[in-house]
Amino acid sequence: MSAVAVEVCLNMEHKKKNVAFFREKYYINHVGKREVMYREEHWRNKEYKGMKPELLQRISIDQFKNFTKILKPCMDDCLYIYDLQNDYYCISSRATERFDLTETEFHQVAEHLAAFVYPDDLELLMEDIDKVLNGEKDFHNLQYRWLGKEHEPVWINCRGRVMMDADGRPEFLIGCINEIGKKQKADNVSGLLRESSLQNDIKQKKGKRLHGFMLRIGIDHFKEINENKGMDYGDMILKKTAECIREATSEEQKVYRIVADEFAVVDFSDKTARDACRLYNKIRWKVNLFIEENGYEVFYTVSAGVLMFDNIADQGYLDIMKLSEFSLNKAKESGKNKSYVYDWEDYNAFVRRRNIIRTMRHAINEDFKGFEANFQPIMNLNENRMLSAETLLRFSSEEFGRIPPAEFVPLLEESGLIIPVGKWILRQALKACKKIRETVPDFRVNVNLSYIQVLKSDVLKEIVFALKEYGLPSDSIMIELTESGFLEQDENFIRFCEGLRKYEIPLALDDFGTGYSNFHYLYSLNPSIIKADRSFTLKALSNDYEYSLLRHMVDMTHSIDLKFCIEGIETQQELSRICQMRPDYIQGYYFGKPCNLDAFLDGYVKKE
Repeated sequence: MSAVAVEVCLNMEHKKKNVAFFREKYYINHVGKREVMYREEHWRNKEYKGMKPELLQRISIDQFKNFTKILKPCMDDCLYIYDLQNDYYCISSRATERFDLTETEFHQVAEHLAAFVYPDDLELLMEDIDKVLNGEKDFHNLQYRWLGKEHEPVWINCRGRVMMDADGRPEFLIGCINEIGKKQKADNVSGLLRESSLQNDIKQKKGKRLHGFMLRIGIDHFKEINENKGMDYGDMILKKTAECIREATSEEQKVYRIVADEFAVVDFSDKTARDACRLYNKIRWKVNLFIEENGYEVFYTVSAGVLMFDNIADQGYLDIMKLSEFSLNKAKESGKNKSYVYDWEDYNAFVRRRNIIRTMRHAINEDFKGFEANFQPIMNLNENRMLSAETLLRFSSEEFGRIPPAEFVPLLEESGLIIPVGKWILRQALKACKKIRETVPDFRVNVNLSYIQVLKSDVLKEIVFALKEYGLPSDSIMIELTESGFLEQDENFIRFCEGLRKYEIPLALDDFGTGYSNFHYLYSLNPSIIKADRSFTLKALSNDYEYSLLRHMVDMTHSIDLKFCIEGIETQQELSRICQMRPDYIQGYYFGKPCNLDAFLDGYVKKE
């Protein structure tokens, strides 16, 4: 509340102590329109009649407006006056900059409040105003929400003192509104300014092309420090890291603590990316020195993203923060304790990945529109015929066209969407198998599973349920798993494989030799088939040593009663050379490319 308003309220306090009144209030409230009628009885005692004239002076509305104009540059809060008797409201112009208000003064107050007060809080506000009008309270203090410029809810604290007229009736409610959910301007832990101050400093450059850089610094694995040493110790690390950053920076560089364990250094001079990286290395050296002086009680590192202002087209605050966050994340993804300089091609690739995930999520909600199950024949060399096919997932959209599996499958795994898509492709495969078995009774489909499905869903239960749903025996499906995906998840992997053995569902270990590659691993997993992918095949076809290695792998596999499948055969020459190794199965473009079910039925099943 302004100093003038406080003084007026104090003057009125003396008068209010000497005035007593009774009232009955009747009101009609219809769609926010409020009419108030008062019937009052009151008296004044002798002390009131003897009050000095200067104590009865009161502020005018015009004076209040002038005060708000004068005080606007001095405060972030919004001053207001509510003329209760004339149903009139006036607020400082700052409110129209932050909230969903189009005017600073208006009549029919209840109707206007309904337009910019958050709907769920309107009843709460009106009840409190009723108490003011009834004389039940002389101080309004309420926390609730107004609507911001984007129609988003904004928490405020609205406080105001009631002023009485000469007859002791509530005449004015004068006070201020301050936003209680906004970000702090400074941080007492690190001793630095906060993100809102950074935002303000950038906004002050509005209209001018920014030069220089922002260095966004993050403490690596800070959560572990809090978990192991406690929050107070974590605060000490934040404070010391802030000191290291300040000691490394020059006078023209400003340092901020933005979110959690992240800091920003801004330099608006004509510095280069090399200068920014040098600064990062200096900060890192300071941090290492602190860790040494601290007796290595904790060891931590810092990563940094470098954003050169000249390299970005839109220099708005939100874009600067978005791109600096991307840059810091890239530094952390590359191994931490490193810096990364923003590159628009990397960012475009990131945006593409994000948009593909968005498109796939939409496709899943549209009954998997754009997803397709393809089938590629697997030839049984011993019987010289096709007895199985690998189910392969394909995806296309109007925005991106056909997307290669090597691009979209990792995104399905990263986003967790592989779980619903995995359920869908499993049923597509079994549905196709049931159809093909009408012609080829012993036909089997191979279905690839992601390690995400094994770790984060009950995929074994889903497989067993789907087999029962389609009335198929357990040997009508073979699960393909890539060993490299389970390198650090072997316990879960082995537990899942044990479940497959329990239900007599065969397992194929795909891409063998590209991942874990220890043969004793086979004993724990007990797969039915080992598959060598195209990359292994190409090496064997072009190098005698690799050829001998692959041949010994086939022999070893046969020695422990397992089958071996070689993928990626595309020509007759390749087939002839690979057949000398005597694998059990061959898969590749030479026998057929992946195709949809109708094409597969026409091209391979009807020939059987």
